Amino acid sequence: MIAGVCLGNVAVDCRDARKLQDFYAGLLGWEKLEMYGCPAVRSRSGVVFLFLPADDFDYARPVWPEEPGKQQKQMHFDFQVDDLPSAVGQAEALGAARAESQYGGGRWVTMLDPEGHPFCLCAK
Repeated sequence: MIAGVCLGNVAVDCRDARKLQDFYAGLLGWEKLEMYGCPAVRSRSGVVFLFLPADDFDYARPVWPEEPGKQQKQMHFDFQVDDLPSAVGQAEALGAARAESQYGGGRWVTMLDPEGHPFCLCAK
């Protein structure tokens, strides 16, 4: 192990960084801020999601589930929730969509954020 190592920031490529900042701030209740000139959200414990706008490349939405020859997901968050159906409804109200393919049964629901990144809401 590297002495003193800890998670810094989680960088998320996207087309609309402000939209993702608003979405994840609403979903998680995290503080909105700017870091390194980019929109970000930060938890009370200091975990940061940094949203990197696709200014110098053509952003391609990921396809989920993965398909050969298509853009693969760049990250996948799992969030634990107390009330899965309620959390799904709240995420949809914030702009998420339920993924067409589901594999979690009653244990988790795969969602897509406004930029198409998959994430799961998982029952505790």
